[in-house]
Amino acid sequence: MQNDDLILRADIDGVTVLTLNAPKSINALSEAMLRALSDTFDEIAEDRSVKAVILRTGGNHFCAGHNLKEMSARRADADGGFQYFQDLFATCSAMMLRVVRLPQPVIAEVKGIATAAGCQLVASCDLALAADNATFATSGVNIGLFCSTPMVALSRNVPRKLAMEMLLLGEFLPAARVAEMGLVNRVVPLAELEAASTEMAWIIADKSPSAVKIGKRAYYEQLEMPLEEAYAFAGRTMAENMMAKEAEAGIGAFTRKEPMPEWTGE
Repeated sequence: MQNDDLILRADIDGVTVLTLNAPKSINALSEAMLRALSDTFDEIAEDRSVKAVILRTGGNHFCAGHNLKEMSARRADADGGFQYFQDLFATCSAMMLRVVRLPQPVIAEVKGIATAAGCQLVASCDLALAADNATFATSGVNIGLFCSTPMVALSRNVPRKLAMEMLLLGEFLPAARVAEMGLVNRVVPLAELEAASTEMAWIIADKSPSAVKIGKRAYYEQLEMPLEEAYAFAGRTMAENMMAKEAEAGIGAFTRKEPMPEWTGE
């Protein structure tokens, strides 16, 4: 299967829908899938017509994580696969960071299983909607491989003890439970999942692109700062945002009780 076949892309009214198209492997994050995702996110980052992204999957499930058969085959390497494993996890981490650093918000649309690096992918997205049949796990501990890289994204989404519960027990949790934990925003019936994620994406696409881009970047940057530093950074960011043409036009229209202008991304 070619890289182009692994990711299906559809662009509709400022919303890009990406579909992971490897249902036979439960959309595993193989080397080829990681390359395809990374290349596609790089393209979207430069595409000003894209206002929001939906990450969808083919088949009945979201993502089973890394391709363990592909990984196990490299144990025949001279070093037992160590360098390959290091490179693979670095490549996967770089792809996850692309999601966070993408100017456009990314919505994970989750059905069925989302486990290990698949759960990490959900946690790396800005928003997540789950079908009522979705289950989530960081289940590597069950087979002797602690989910250390998924842990990074997971621990930045849910409280500490709940993250450790998922990591240490390796249990599959229902969508309603992970929504309570904060890993997903909403749970909807499976039949309504695509419509719900599309509606959310269109709401975002109707906002000022420059404000959304500034806000997403600032959100993740301030998370890693001490409180006082975060406030200073956020204040500078808002001042810079005020200088944007869209902010001037939007605030002006609001104060004059006029319709919002057509956003240009400036």
